[in-house]
Amino acid sequence: MVDTKTPGDKTLSVPSKTLSLKPRVETGTVRQSFSHGRTKQVVVEKRGKRRIGGDGPETHAPEPVVAKPAVPAPKPPLGRPSGSPQGQPQRNTRSGVVLPTLTEDERSARASALADARQRDIEERRQAEEEAKRRAAREAAEKIEREAAEARRKAEEERHRHEEEAKRKAEVEAKRRFGEGEAKPGAPAAAAPAKPAAPATATAARPATSAPSRPGSSAPGRTTTTTTARTPASAPRAPAVAAEADEDEGPRLVRRPGGAIRPAAAPKTTHKPGPQKERGRLTVTTALNADDVRERSIASFRRRTQRLKGHASNEPKEKLIREVTIPEAITIQELANRMSERAVDVIRMLMKQGAMHKITDVIDADTAQLIAEELGHTVKRVAAADVEEGLFDVVDDSTDTEPRSPVVTVMGHVDHGKTSLLDALRHANVVSGEAGGITQHIGAYQVLSPESGTKITFIDTPGHAAFTAMRARGAKVTDIVVLVVAADDGVMPQTIEAINHAKAAKVPMIVAINKIDKPDARPERVRTELLQHEVQVESLGGEVVDVEVSAKNKTNLDRLLEMIALQAEILDLKTNSERPAEGTVIEAKLDRGRGPVATVLVQRGTLRIGDIIVAGAEMGRVRALISDQGENLEEAGPSVPVEVLGFNGPPEAGDRLAVVENEARARQVTSYRAHQKRENAAASISGMRGSLEQMMSQLKTAGRKEFPLIVKADVQGSLEAILGSLEKLGTEEVAARILHAGVGGISESDVTLAEGFNAAIIGFSVRANKEAAAAAKRNGIEIRYYNIIYDLVDDIKKAMSGLLAPTLRETMLGNAQILEVFNISKVGKVAGCRVTDGTVERGANVRLIRDNVVVHEGKLSTLKRFKDEVKEVVAGQECGMAFENYGDMRVGDVIECYRIETIQRSL
Repeated sequence: MVDTKTPGDKTLSVPSKTLSLKPRVETGTVRQSFSHGRTKQVVVEKRGKRRIGGDGPETHAPEPVVAKPAVPAPKPPLGRPSGSPQGQPQRNTRSGVVLPTLTEDERSARASALADARQRDIEERRQAEEEAKRRAAREAAEKIEREAAEARRKAEEERHRHEEEAKRKAEVEAKRRFGEGEAKPGAPAAAAPAKPAAPATATAARPATSAPSRPGSSAPGRTTTTTTARTPASAPRAPAVAAEADEDEGPRLVRRPGGAIRPAAAPKTTHKPGPQKERGRLTVTTALNADDVRERSIASFRRRTQRLKGHASNEPKEKLIREVTIPEAITIQELANRMSERAVDVIRMLMKQGAMHKITDVIDADTAQLIAEELGHTVKRVAAADVEEGLFDVVDDSTDTEPRSPVVTVMGHVDHGKTSLLDALRHANVVSGEAGGITQHIGAYQVLSPESGTKITFIDTPGHAAFTAMRARGAKVTDIVVLVVAADDGVMPQTIEAINHAKAAKVPMIVAINKIDKPDARPERVRTELLQHEVQVESLGGEVVDVEVSAKNKTNLDRLLEMIALQAEILDLKTNSERPAEGTVIEAKLDRGRGPVATVLVQRGTLRIGDIIVAGAEMGRVRALISDQGENLEEAGPSVPVEVLGFNGPPEAGDRLAVVENEARARQVTSYRAHQKRENAAASISGMRGSLEQMMSQLKTAGRKEFPLIVKADVQGSLEAILGSLEKLGTEEVAARILHAGVGGISESDVTLAEGFNAAIIGFSVRANKEAAAAAKRNGIEIRYYNIIYDLVDDIKKAMSGLLAPTLRETMLGNAQILEVFNISKVGKVAGCRVTDGTVERGANVRLIRDNVVVHEGKLSTLKRFKDEVKEVVAGQECGMAFENYGDMRVGDVIECYRIETIQRSL
């Protein structure tokens, strides 16, 4: 419906056809021309610009609806035509029903709706204009980019054209210079008439399209141009020149329908003129300097070498099949080197198996074997421990052996006279030098038998309970065990342990019953007690030899030596003295003046000065050999105990010593052993759980207190004994934590370590140097010195006992019964009680028991006898009692009084 009285409004009409946008794209085909006569037909799309704003008619596409949104004419309200006055009702021409006029609210709603519609139209028009501006800016930027690209393309074409022109000129000049010497004598005369025609040809060719000659043409020095226009009559020789150039020198030009004239491709020639090979590569420099003598450049020689190498690399190489030695773990780089393969190929094969690795990663032996076999190599599996093969236990040839001295270990309980017996045999006085009168070091000595004239090697072991490892070590290297038992003391715990060591080593045993000179000596008691441990002496029908001796009076010492020599003769001890030496480290220490010193018992072969030796994780070269008498030796044969100087570090007691052929083998063995040692230490520190029992024990000891210590000793054996004793002191609540243990004096580094962990330093038969003592005093670090292992263990035991939590023990004092409860102002409730048994003390702990149930525990705050405060009330008396912070007391309750005592625990 249209309001005819409003001239400014437009009439909206809906066309019969569906509204649609015409495509703005016009397509066509264009043929592009490229260099060297190539063409390409492409499809080009032409897009028309969309005009927005209504300033002019739209050229290519109809205007979108959003560009100029049409404002719809407001619909007239129901019941009133658009041309009637507002207050007069109109009759509906269709239905004939008269509609009511608009109310004031309806008119205001209609006006607001019209205003909103106008506002929306304005907003949509503004958005359309902004979109048109953005589109115009974007199209302008694209146009600028296209123009810049076109300019770059033209500049590139111009540059190529200039390069082609310069190259053509250089080729013409080169041909002119080099061609003069090769031309025949009649050639210049024949070519002379053609020169005047060249300008005419060039002049005629200017309007036409020409192309420069290609470098690959047969005559690169000249240019021939053809044209579609006829040649003037004033130049009758131009067609002949053009034909000659077309046949001999210039490229043949071909006209294709619809395109320009393009030079045809010159036929490829496989034969090159001989002189050009001599000239080498033709460049602008060579063309301008043609008269100079040219030599082959370094770059040319390098290119030739690379070309020859490239041809050689294309030739198939013969596959190298190797025997690859694979240890338990190997890196990818090392495996590739051993196979003579590329590491990239090994990594690629691992990736095919689903494993990503780097060149430095370590793979196991099984994976390495699979890869090596897949590449066609043979595999030899070896273990890391194979480096020790051939060091020990090489069987000697029976024809090269000779008798050797027996090795006798003296064992027994502490203070049974072992060292005194050896002193009597050696005519020495070792006991006087021992701290506390007990042997705390293992010693090795040689004694000459007076009757047979043979030497006997004695190993003296400590008898203290802490030196179990020393006794075991002595029993391991011995041939005969001499069990020393005091006649006045009998069989003791360490005697039993020595018997067990001898049985475990499967060596014969001789019982020496010592101290028979004492009044209370009873040798028969000793023989009887030995029967309980399956040791039956000859006097009781057994096989064990027993000798009654006295070290003090030197009684029966000859008989003891005779029995030892007889037993050695029965054993028939032989060895090869010419082979490389093998032995066992009996003891090791760090001497401040001489460095690492090891007491070694040579068991096989001969040890000489200058030999390269390996013992445990330490290696070295023998610098000196010192006997038990302090004499310097050049060599030490079998069964000879010597002190060896020359180790890089002190080896551990019990390590086996061997002589190797060179330092490389020594480093290989020691590195393997050091690696094993580090792995074992890391496993013990990290707490690797092997069984359920170990896991439970670790859970129990998880919260225990630790007593940090740094232990330094004079020799390895003493250090080993101290560490074993401290480990036995530990319980589930407290234990000694050894931060560092070593052989040698106390240094500044030990003090620094103790300061960091607030630890104590224990020195056994060693002292701190001047700098370490000053640092310890300055930082408040305690250093304890000991010479006797008893005192050291006792002091550490007392110190660790101080870390134990005290025990609380409850002591019952007495009971009282409540007879009456009084409520006193400003005091509270007070119970009148009678003490039934024991005593009641003020300040003691009390329990309030009602019907045999404890209802309160606290302290007794008030205890009165009549009106006076008293300290205690005995049984049978009455008193008044009050509790701290508690008042719920009833008649008949029982008060139980007790005291809590704190008892300090000890290990």
